[in-house]
Amino acid sequence: MARHTGFNQSTITRWVIKARMTRRNTIPTESSRPHHHPKELSSEMIIKILDYRQHYQRCAEVLHHLLIKDGYIISLSSVKRVLRRFNCSRYSKWKKWHQYPKRPLAEKPGILVQIDTVWDGVSQNRLYLYTLLDVCSRWSYVYPTERISAGRSVNFIYSARQLAPFRIKMLQSDHGSEFSKWFTKQIQSSGLSHRHSRVRTPTDNGHLERFNRTIQEECIERIPRSLKSWRKEIPKYLHYYNSERPHMALNMKTPLEVMRSY
Repeated sequence: MARHTGFNQSTITRWVIKARMTRRNTIPTESSRPHHHPKELSSEMIIKILDYRQHYQRCAEVLHHLLIKDGYIISLSSVKRVLRRFNCSRYSKWKKWHQYPKRPLAEKPGILVQIDTVWDGVSQNRLYLYTLLDVCSRWSYVYPTERISAGRSVNFIYSARQLAPFRIKMLQSDHGSEFSKWFTKQIQSSGLSHRHSRVRTPTDNGHLERFNRTIQEECIERIPRSLKSWRKEIPKYLHYYNSERPHMALNMKTPLEVMRSY
């Protein structure tokens, strides 16, 4: 076998022994990671990092700052690596990583529709706005409410589908609790797709963020702050916004004028 394959005879002997020990017809692969590195941290430095962690109970960035302040020479990545190796990191291994499917190009109305919530007032007396905007045509829909939840978000989408002059295909939202997994399952069962924007990246929903500012400046700040007033005046503003107000991003056209070209 050694002459046939070109491997050393002792290597093949070790492989056969390992295969017998695992009781399989495959040879287990060993890690090629070296046991030691010439620039590895000393045991004294590792103990010092763990002592700082136990004493201060702070994150890796703060521990790195304190170590440098006390005269130790070490990088931030090394501190983080030691904390992970000894299970001292605050990060939970059960935390789900966010997944971001490919964002579609908004070539036609309804391909990508952004949704969000805006609140006004103090925590004891807040009023909320569900906002929706089609990226291609800039057609918008808003619904004021006194509370937000995943169930109310689903109802908001259903009412928007009935009023929208196009077929909604994909929704994009942030990671708010009102757009939770339950919300995703509910709208997917009705034939819609849902994707989240990247964490701490509000520019992913930049078109809708700009609309939120517009409706606050041109409508909300000019009417009395009450749910009754909002539900009366906001539909009037939306009619103006979608059918009369010229948009610089649309070459001075209105959203309805843009949709007529498709």
